[in-house]
Amino acid sequence: MAEENAAENTAAQAAPQVQMRVLGQYIRDLSFENVMAQKGVSGDVQPEIAVQVNLDAKKRATEHQYEVAVKLNLKSKAKGLEDVLFLCEIDYCGLFHIEGIAQDQLHPFLMIECPRMLFPFLRRIVSDVTRDGGYPPVNLDNIDFVTLYRNELLRRQSEAQKTEA
Repeated sequence: MAEENAAENTAAQAAPQVQMRVLGQYIRDLSFENVMAQKGVSGDVQPEIAVQVNLDAKKRATEHQYEVAVKLNLKSKAKGLEDVLFLCEIDYCGLFHIEGIAQDQLHPFLMIECPRMLFPFLRRIVSDVTRDGGYPPVNLDNIDFVTLYRNELLRRQSEAQKTEA
């Protein structure tokens, strides 16, 4: 029993410790187009919102530092109509210092864990912007970044198979 615990402790010490620090967060780009206000239309409308999410990550010049961007596009239409209420595009970035991750696990970590850290701040910004635009605040649902990552991998594999055929 003592030998098993010693072996587990040795294995735990040999495995590199994952270190992740958020060095900074910022809005790279933000656009809110209040279409209904520009048209001068008023009244009680029920918004229907479509959200598109894109992720991007890149290595920075400094060792172990990465920039991760979450790009959201929101398009709100009046329920049952084709009238656009508002368009919101935001490119929200985080700067991360990451060490102790195996190279084959780095990409999934950057595309899943880093956006997960940024999302609560991004959600608040979207809520504030839509409220300040004269609409009820949009409280974004949680995004499953694991499923998003897997779907992107499947899409890329199917594209690769189509080009090979």
